Amino acid sequence: MSNIDLIIEEKAADIGNFMVGRLLPFRQKRMVGPFIFIDHMGPAEMNKDENLDVPPHPHIGLSTLTFLFEGRIHHKDSLGNDIEIAPGAVNWMTSGKGIVHSERTPERFRKQAKRLHGLQIWVALPKDLEDMSPQFTHIDKNDIPSWQDQNAEFRLIAGHAFGKKSPVPVFSDLYFIEIKSKKRTQIDIGKHLYGESALYILEGQIHNDGYTYKPKRILVAKSPELCHFEMEENTTVYIFGGEKFPEERFIHWNFVSSEKEKIEAARTQWKNQEFDKIPGENGFVPLP
Repeated sequence: MSNIDLIIEEKAADIGNFMVGRLLPFRQKRMVGPFIFIDHMGPAEMNKDENLDVPPHPHIGLSTLTFLFEGRIHHKDSLGNDIEIAPGAVNWMTSGKGIVHSERTPERFRKQAKRLHGLQIWVALPKDLEDMSPQFTHIDKNDIPSWQDQNAEFRLIAGHAFGKKSPVPVFSDLYFIEIKSKKRTQIDIGKHLYGESALYILEGQIHNDGYTYKPKRILVAKSPELCHFEMEENTTVYIFGGEKFPEERFIHWNFVSSEKEKIEAARTQWKNQEFDKIPGENGFVPLP
């Protein structure tokens, strides 16, 4: 019997001047563990007159994980952080009770052709931390645990698994794992996983119980303990999941909370421009 409970395919979504492939939330599966939102950005070819420009916008009740495969993003936020995200590094921004940030093409790349490709992920906070003070952490690529096993290359981008722990400061039991194969190989990692689990195919293809699965889809497991599959050569997948929260999470625009009232309060706060401002930034994304 197949261990795949649900297949989620990317659907196009417009985030302003940029199209993405939305993976979560999905009507039949709103969350996987604490993961509540995943966008696949690109791969996008932009000419010298095209740039990523997401003006200041707010978040509450979540942590964002930005992970790039190609290109660069200039991140600025209301805590005063001003940093460029490079491929393989992790930007981990925890909104808590409220934060504002912008995401743009760095100035030195704005007048030339460029590519952008990556994942934008939201992880809901535990109920007792939804109103925590906002925080920000940047982790360089070389500081992320990596190893080889089962003829594949592994990286523990966030969370804990395989007896290892990522330096990304998460607030619940979760994992976000990259696996790359250079040749066809069998992967059996169920004993290392817990909670709810899903697999995203970025490139290549995998085989499971006689079926072949191609990129741009998430496979949600019935049981993480039975997570085994075969990877074709030059395949990249991401395994993510963790322990499910006991309470439901609501999501509206950029806000996540276990209480609808907090989302309404955040809407009013943003409409009245009462969130903290980003130093040196003008403009903002209007409340939809």
